[in-house]
Amino acid sequence: MWRSYLAMGDSFTEGLDDLDPVTGRYRGWADLVAARLAAECRPGGPAQVPAQVPAHETPGFTYGNLAIRGRLFAPVVAEQVPVALDLRPELMSFAAGGNDALRRGFDPARLTASLDEVAGRLRATGADLLLFTFAPANLRLPGRNVFQTRARLVNPVVADVAARHGARLVDLSADAGLADPLFWSVDRLHLNAAGHRRVAAHVLAALDLAADPAWTQPPVPGPARSWAAYRVDDARWVRRHLAPWVHRRLTGRSSGDDRLPKRPTLDPVPD
Repeated sequence: MWRSYLAMGDSFTEGLDDLDPVTGRYRGWADLVAARLAAECRPGGPAQVPAQVPAHETPGFTYGNLAIRGRLFAPVVAEQVPVALDLRPELMSFAAGGNDALRRGFDPARLTASLDEVAGRLRATGADLLLFTFAPANLRLPGRNVFQTRARLVNPVVADVAARHGARLVDLSADAGLADPLFWSVDRLHLNAAGHRRVAAHVLAALDLAADPAWTQPPVPGPARSWAAYRVDDARWVRRHLAPWVHRRLTGRSSGDDRLPKRPTLDPVPD
């Protein structure tokens, strides 16, 4: 069992918009996976520590998360990969490129070529590596067809890169159910708590571990809404989410500017 895990990426891996009700911080699928892996390493956990190992030598588990919202693929590589190479965890995950796919100058060939290089560098450390295809976009996201067209170009290449380097593929593109708006937050671009649980279940399956069956289920739909109610919701979304996003693009700003990773080093996961 892995005794250390380091996650790299953007808002998808940072955990937006899965707000932990206890800490008030963003949690997300990577935190959920780390908690399960930590449980596997604890005495009495899902995977027992061999009886011949003295108690004071019981292997622990450490977890780091370098992901920062808004990061494009190139900055993720430049800022986070060197840290991963220095920390040398036993398990890594790398998920980036979603923000690039929303930009006008998106170059799928360049992104996938860079991913191939990154996967080779990370696997050369001896660590196991998780790679991800793009999940289906929220059915209520305007312009989702553009994103989906670009994802269809990238996803098969990600699978090829994973196979070539012996990485574990988390094929979110195969889960059409993730397009259900019930898995997405009010900004329509980030997963909500239910969405992160579903992704965590896919990651654990890629690691040959079972997840809580409830993690794959969407929330119970609310009452049926009228056409007018949906239009009011659309107008609110434009004002609160689309307009600020466009403003950041025009001014060269990012939601992740001046932010630091939430777990910049490999540290124990609390019980």
